Amino acid sequence: MNKLFPTSTVGSLPKPSWLAETEKLWPAWKLEGEALIEAKQDALRVTLQEQIQAGIDIVSDGEQTRQHFVTTFTENLDGVDFEKRQTMRIRNRYDAQVPTIAGAVSRKKSVFVEDAKFLRQLTDRPIKWTLPGPMTMIDTLFDGHYKDRATLAMVLAEILNDEAKELAKAGVDIIQFDEPAFNVFIDEVDEWGVPALNRAVEGLTCESAVHICYGYGIKANTDWKKTLGSEWRHYEKTFPSIQKSNIDIISLEYQNSNVPMELMELIRGKKVMVGAIDVATQTIETPEEVANTLRKALQFVDADKLYPCTNCGMAPLPRHVARDKLKALHDGAAILRNELSN
Repeated sequence: MNKLFPTSTVGSLPKPSWLAETEKLWPAWKLEGEALIEAKQDALRVTLQEQIQAGIDIVSDGEQTRQHFVTTFTENLDGVDFEKRQTMRIRNRYDAQVPTIAGAVSRKKSVFVEDAKFLRQLTDRPIKWTLPGPMTMIDTLFDGHYKDRATLAMVLAEILNDEAKELAKAGVDIIQFDEPAFNVFIDEVDEWGVPALNRAVEGLTCESAVHICYGYGIKANTDWKKTLGSEWRHYEKTFPSIQKSNIDIISLEYQNSNVPMELMELIRGKKVMVGAIDVATQTIETPEEVANTLRKALQFVDADKLYPCTNCGMAPLPRHVARDKLKALHDGAAILRNELSN
């Protein structure tokens, strides 16, 4: 984009109450069949309009057509058995019943391409589309087949690459891989996390991004954050290899976190989506608070590479809170844009 400080969200936005349960990470749909398909498309229209009204520059689907940012992708893959579930620790934080990999994993058809085409017809703004990253997918699957995380990562990366290429062809401008697991399995990021990401973006004709945060604003995550001490330096160990990767944009958490801002220096040269909106609170940031965060980031990120963003997805928040936070993000970026243009 030519515009300085283009704003965007990480990905998910709250679902309307007529489509699904509200303020939940795994919400149950309220409709089925053709009625559900139509309602999802209506929700896409609404969430796009809300982003445009808030002044968001790079829009997304708000993940309106998927139940969860990982499982909606994995349930469309062959070799993943959702009937046969195992209890597994997710990101070393909480237990969940996860599906089992029972055989070779493959993608029978594109998962999100029709949704992306639909969104593309509705707007001429740049579109960002999110996909789960290989490491984060592995963290929500019980592997009863490959029994080797690095091998499975490359299998998933190839599948994601096929999906990403089709999304780019459908008119998506940025494809973002969500990798919150990068802040947990730090040693494995260098070993196979980044190599898998490189495979996922191979031959991609649009821009690519990776989002690495400390999780949604749910209790399991906020409790975990309280154990991390006064400085969260996870990025320090993973940024050097990510900086050398083929990923174009790095999306990170900063607002109201204990991440030292200077760690952004480690990814100098990359575009950076700086989290300037806290998704773990319903308190609305003031535009000046957002601008202040972005001003600090400018010490470590070149102005033409700074993309104001949210810390994480906003699916668990009430809709009115998400709307107000998006407006604050836009207004804060505008303050800084005006300062630099005068």
